[in-house]
Amino acid sequence: MRALGHSALALALVASALAPAGAQRRGGGYYNQYFGGPDDMYQPPDFHGNPVYDGRFTFARIRYRGYAHFAGREGPGWSHDYVDADENLVKILRDITNVNPFVQAGPIVGSALVALDDPALFKYPVSYMSEPGGWFPNDKELAGFRNYLLKGGFMIFDDFREGWRGENDWSHLQELMAKAIPGARWVQLTGNEPIFHSFFDIDMKTAVTWPSTSAYGTRPPTYWTVYENNDPTKRMMVIANVDDDIGESWQWSGTGFVPVDQANQIYKLGINYIIYALTH
Repeated sequence: MRALGHSALALALVASALAPAGAQRRGGGYYNQYFGGPDDMYQPPDFHGNPVYDGRFTFARIRYRGYAHFAGREGPGWSHDYVDADENLVKILRDITNVNPFVQAGPIVGSALVALDDPALFKYPVSYMSEPGGWFPNDKELAGFRNYLLKGGFMIFDDFREGWRGENDWSHLQELMAKAIPGARWVQLTGNEPIFHSFFDIDMKTAVTWPSTSAYGTRPPTYWTVYENNDPTKRMMVIANVDDDIGESWQWSGTGFVPVDQANQIYKLGINYIIYALTH
């Protein structure tokens, strides 16, 4: 596990304090005058390139342009909890399933970072986006998102609430989905759906993130999907963890900061998402 040193932590706190004053919106996206513009792509300090694709399952983290929801060393919202969350998840996936995912090649660990307008996106059947409230796609990125879902891709949306910094991240995601796939209907999940029983049988009454009913401690998390052709008998194309942050539990699971029992429940959720996507 990686941890911030005192100097890095101090820098993160300073950056976080500066961000609200420097963050502005331009052309439908956010930028931060201290770090970059709305079309700039942040590169996390722990990123050492994407793994060479060799046919193995590789977890993909979606990156978007701009610096919305900037949080010091963790950067904009899409890179929060990177790289520890990704690395820890795929290690668990390797150890308890037969998937044999990519885990590490030299300094490259955990996942691939992929933009929605990158043709390489279609090599990754399962992808993960942190903080979709900071996602302001252009037409090409929105088209990539649509094509990815229609061709069988499965995307996990995580680490967002119904309202954040004066905005409604959940409504924002719903609006973007409507643009990408007109007529798409979100359905709230009950916990009885196959995705919660694809590998582990998960009791969704207990599968909540630490420390409270959600990572934000404000309201119980809810889980939503959009089915292919709005038909519940067909596959889920996305899952949205509303008022939840399962990546936070993956990130801190090895530190003792998150109770072991709770971290185990959240790993089960991530494993089930992946197994469901690979079998549907």
